[in-house]
Amino acid sequence: MNTATDRMLIRIKDVYLYILDRGMVTTENVVEEFGITSRTAQRDLNVLEYNELITSPTRGKWTTTQKKVKLPL
Repeated sequence: MNTATDRMLIRIKDVYLYILDRGMVTTENVVEEFGITSRTAQRDLNVLEYNELITSPTRGKWTTTQKKVKLPL
């Protein structure tokens, strides 16, 4: 993989762990925590949602699903 792809995958994993740790976050929380644009945050969140790792019970708020995840150390 190239470094841009590596950075993206690491950031998406970190976003997932951030949401998992906090229970519920807003898109703006993700933007502020990771220093990314709202468009980048939305793309990352969409990847996680597509893979059924997070869900948005209320527009702009995100929480993890019950899907089991095996994370590398």
